[in-house]
Order: sequence, then structure tokens, then C-alpha cells
Amino acid sequence: MARSMWKGAISFGLVHIPVELYPATSNNGLDLHMLDRRDFSPIGFKRYNKATGKEVSWDDIIKGYEYTDGEWVVLSDEDLRRANPEATQTIDILAFVDAGEVPLLYYDVPYYLAPGKGGDKVYALLRDTLKKVGKIGIANVVIRVKQHLAALHCVGNTIVMNTLRYADEIRDAGELKIPGKNAKTAISDKELKMAVALVEGMSEDWEPEQYHDTYREDVMAMIEKKVKAKQTKTITMPDPDEKPAKATNVIDLVSLLQASLGKKPGKAAAADEDDDDEPPPPKRARKPEADDEDEEPAPRRKTAAASREAVAAKAAPKRAAAKKTAAKAPAKAVAAKAPVRRRKAA
Repeated sequence: MARSMWKGAISFGLVHIPVELYPATSNNGLDLHMLDRRDFSPIGFKRYNKATGKEVSWDDIIKGYEYTDGEWVVLSDEDLRRANPEATQTIDILAFVDAGEVPLLYYDVPYYLAPGKGGDKVYALLRDTLKKVGKIGIANVVIRVKQHLAALHCVGNTIVMNTLRYADEIRDAGELKIPGKNAKTAISDKELKMAVALVEGMSEDWEPEQYHDTYREDVMAMIEKKVKAKQTKTITMPDPDEKPAKATNVIDLVSLLQASLGKKPGKAAAADEDDDDEPPPPKRARKPEADDEDEEPAPRRKTAAASREAVAAKAAPKRAAAKKTAAKAPAKAVAAKAPVRRRKAA
């Protein structure tokens, strides 16, 4: 665990709990550096004096507030502390609210709170009280030079402080085009029932250990591959012949839901045809393959194929459909396509 980044106390009523603040998260993103593409040298940034152009060391850097153009008020760390000593040294609990009342949209950065010297018993008292009443503490806290709204809640035996976003930091979603309840977006009972079944079928216990950054792993594998192939200085450019993936216009929602539930979209299309008292779409003759049992077809392709077959079946004359028998599926498919070819020729 890293060293504490803040020492102070939790305060509510006359209770005073000495605590230390520790970061609860770490950033495991890709640590990429900027390079000069001409010689692959790393690019650095300098802290320099804008008046002289000379570089400035950290020891010579202080903070200041520009109160008018070109004029500054110098503020040292002691000045910032003296502005409100109590605010910079306490987590001041303002109220206790039900945890469910604070939307997840407001939560920002989590921190661990550990008891300071002599604070074990009162720390445990607050923790056990929060668990018993099922509430979280809403507090003010100053970290560095910014005051945060924060929520204190329990994770196991640890009190966790999550900084919260202020209400004016949440952007209004009113300008977004969110679908409402109208005829265009009306959801049928059948669609809702299938969607619920899909969600229930995919439900499982929360086990965060099973989730990890697969994209980072893929990029690291690519880096290792380029190192082994001695292509560390090779700049990979986009393939000019590669075409972007085409957007899919989702129309048959029922077929997609049934496909997600492990059913074939073709069967869903056939079921819809039966509901409309129309004959089912003809099935194309297909050669059996050895991998059929192990390999499941992609839902989108099957959905598109089912739609084409349904259109072809509707285009076929009813007289031709009545004369054909179910045993002659290949001939039936040919008959279904014949009117289409005649229209193109015309």
C-alpha cells in the first residue's frame, strides 16, 4: 500500500475520528510515450520561464492566482492551509442519507480511510453504525487545493470515501435524442419477454476478478510480437484496400433476440410467417459439413439470409407454391427465385 496522501479526522457532532487517506485505485493503462518519428527519440516537456525562456526547476516553482491581467497573488501551501485550517484537516460529515438515493453518476474517485493513532475504537463505531442503519455519510473534504463533496460508506471492514461530483458538474441529458414512448419505439410483449429471458440467462454473481483489460493484453502481445520479429522501428500504416465495416440496419428484433437465446433466426422468421397465415420461407439445400456440430453460424448472417428467403417466398406465385411438395426443397428454392430473374431481365 502506498503512503498516506492526507492526514486529518472525520468529524460529525462532537465525534472526532483521526484517519489517514490512501488511494483506493491504480491506473493500469498503457504507458505510451511520444517519440519523434524522424529518429524515434523521446519527446520531453520543459517547465520554463515565459519571460526569459529559461528552464525552471521544481524548487523554484510556487503557486499564484492571477487577480488581474499580468498581476499575481502568491499563495504558498501555508497560505492555503491558513485560509480555513479546519476545512483542510477534517472530513466534515454534513448528513446521512440512504445509499440508494445517490445516483452512480455522482460518484467520482474512491479512497480508503484507515484509523489514525488512537482512533481504532471510534473508527469501528462509525463503521458498524453505518452498516446497521444502511446509510452513507455526505461530507465536505479539501484535498490539495480543491474542496470535494464526498460519500462515506463501508466496504467490508473498511470505510471508503468516494468523492462526489457537484450537481452543477453533471451535464443535462435533455439535449440528447432519447427515445420516448411512442408508436415508433413501441415494444411488444413478445420482445420484452424475450429480452427479459436473455438478461436472466446471462445473470450471474458479481466476481470482479474474472474481468480484466483484454485490450491492453492484446496490445502488449502485439508489442512482444514486434520485438521478436525485430520490427520495433516499423510504423504500421492502414491498409488502403481495407473497407470499413458496414453499419447494420436492425429490423427484425425478434429474430436477433431468438438468436441470442440460442435459437436460429431462420426459425424465428418462419414462426412470424406462420403467425401471419403465410407459408414459411423455403429452405435451401445445403451440403453437410464436418464442423457443423461444433460451429454455430453468426446471428447477423443468418438473419439476413432468412430475410432474403422470406422475400423470395412472397414473390413466388401461389400456384407454383401449391404444386410443389415439401420433399422437393431444392426445386422449391429454384421456383422461388425464378420470378426474381424474370423481373431483372424485364
